[in-house]
Amino acid sequence: QVQLVESGGGLVQAGGSLRLSCAGSGRSFSSYIMAWFRQAPGKEREFVAAIRGSGGTTYYAESVKGRFTISRDNAKNAVYLQMNSLRSEDTAVYYCASKGGSLYYSSKNAYDYWGQGTQVTVSS
Repeated sequence: QVQLVESGGGLVQAGGSLRLSCAGSGRSFSSYIMAWFRQAPGKEREFVAAIRGSGGTTYYAESVKGRFTISRDNAKNAVYLQMNSLRSEDTAVYYCASKGGSLYYSSKNAYDYWGQGTQVTVSS
């Protein structure tokens, strides 16, 4: 069982930055692929970024590549999402998710555990 709690959301102006954090509990945190998803009102939940257990390999959606950075600290059971150059279209609830195994997927259906989400609002 893995419990995930996100924090760090808020209101920011376009062009600004935010750093989201996700605190995980449970054993073997470092073995999980961790990811961030987001869901805007009236839209499907979409993949944002993922990182392998070792932290050495990362994956990004095209819409955030070059602006967002995912990282993790396994000693703290934490994963982060640094978001720079924010745009109004980044406004959404951001969710942290985890999956076991070694295969990476961007589909939300592949992830086993989810946090409650944190709201990010970017004003233009």
